[in-house]
Amino acid sequence: MTSPETVAYFAVLGGLGLIIGSFLNVVIYRVPLGLSIVRPASACPSCSAAIQTRDNIPVVSWLLLRGRCRSCGAAIPARYPLVELLTAAVWLGLGWWALDPEGGAIVDPLLPLLLVLGSAGVALTMIDLDHHRLPDAIVLPLYPVTVLGLALAGVVTREWPIVPALGGAAAWLVVIGGIWLATSGRGMGFGDVKLAPVLGATLGWVSFGGSIVGLFTAFVLGAVVGIVLMLAGRAGRRSHLPFGPFLLAGAAVGLVAGAPIAASYASWVT
Repeated sequence: MTSPETVAYFAVLGGLGLIIGSFLNVVIYRVPLGLSIVRPASACPSCSAAIQTRDNIPVVSWLLLRGRCRSCGAAIPARYPLVELLTAAVWLGLGWWALDPEGGAIVDPLLPLLLVLGSAGVALTMIDLDHHRLPDAIVLPLYPVTVLGLALAGVVTREWPIVPALGGAAAWLVVIGGIWLATSGRGMGFGDVKLAPVLGATLGWVSFGGSIVGLFTAFVLGAVVGIVLMLAGRAGRRSHLPFGPFLLAGAAVGLVAGAPIAASYASWVT
């Protein structure tokens, strides 16, 4: 695990994660407003001065500029480098998960799909916290991407766990969609319903038990955070918490630890 190849592997993943995180800052700001993520070039929201290339290096530029615009001196929120660092951490974590636990030389072919979902998850989490919605512009393209990503993994490994993948997608859709229907959209947003099958299918491809653990974890995390916020006086019984971040966090737990947790539970009840 400390070979030069492994060090280079993580260095590349971390660097690319920072770059993608910088792009995600644009996505997080523009997509909810219906703006293009390609044009115009990034500019300071205070003085509209175009951001120079030297000032667009992830994390480093923010530190060198001391969190200020070079042109007008307006504060640049620390959230920007934090999103970049979070994305890099997600890429490194997924890269670690994808390595062969025995030799560390073989990378799971599911990794490309997971990197896309992880990056989208960062953007969706921030947008849901800000706007309480999960934009179709990000969620819907994940459907064909997921199908292609799973197909790639199947071709490489010659293993096709289609039934557990469909089972995971169905379980997530039935639970999340059922809550949405039962509460007429008050207990769950429709964006959550659309995101659920993507997460359930991906987790089910890895392990159906892990998919169920991920779904259960999402509700546990949501309940814990809700209780903490109510005790702190930051939320009431009728406060609406965006559930997308909990779905994504639950999926992360299901991916990393879902299978062994499900196996342990099965052995315990039997």
